[in-house]
Amino acid sequence: MSRPAPLSRSILALAAMELRLALRRGENLLVMLVIPVAVLAFFANLGIGPLGTGPSAVAALLPGTIAIAIIATSLVNLGIATGYERSYGVLKRLGGAPISRAGVIAAKIIAVLAIEVFQVVLLLVVAALVLGWDPPANDLARRAVLLVVALGLGTFAFAGLGLFLAGRLRAEATLALANALFLAFLMLGGTILPLNHLPGPLAALGVALPSSALTDVLHQVVSADAGGELLRPLLVLGAWAVGAPALAARTFRWE
Repeated sequence: MSRPAPLSRSILALAAMELRLALRRGENLLVMLVIPVAVLAFFANLGIGPLGTGPSAVAALLPGTIAIAIIATSLVNLGIATGYERSYGVLKRLGGAPISRAGVIAAKIIAVLAIEVFQVVLLLVVAALVLGWDPPANDLARRAVLLVVALGLGTFAFAGLGLFLAGRLRAEATLALANALFLAFLMLGGTILPLNHLPGPLAALGVALPSSALTDVLHQVVSADAGGELLRPLLVLGAWAVGAPALAARTFRWE
């Protein structure tokens, strides 16, 4: 009698399958790869307000653009795709496999993380080689660590939210609510408009959102004068990164 595969191997195998399925969806590739680059290039050359144009505008817009890419991939694409998998009975079949709900969630997050690594590298390359952004040369080790931390925590936070929606709601409700949350994070989360431009109550709400925390950490990665508060956004983002996947794993339903 053969032994069951170790849990880690099952998770990695499922993650590889999830990645292959995601790469086969042409519309997903458009949203995940083309749109963030187009948004960065468009607004960097538009000359809106104090941003101006050119490399300085790219440096100001790049953190929010990376955050938008992470949110769109982790929350919107993953949540909606998983919601329809559950609706079509795909997840019900996984329920009979020797892998737990937490293992399925981990596999999906790993697949999303692999896509986001490519997204971030693409955005950085386009910003530097096409749009003229000059990456800061100081504190490279610190910036690299912060980028890895931001990418990991941000992915777990937003993927956890997407999977929580997909595991509790109908597919159509997941689609609507995931897009609504995406818009809320764009408007109130500091990705496009800094929080100090919002009215007081909205700015106070924005401080507690994972999108603003992620954007703040990413500013420390790409800004030439990296400094300012870092502990608060890391704590906020870390809390979401732990709480959202834990809630998803606890409440996830196969059907």
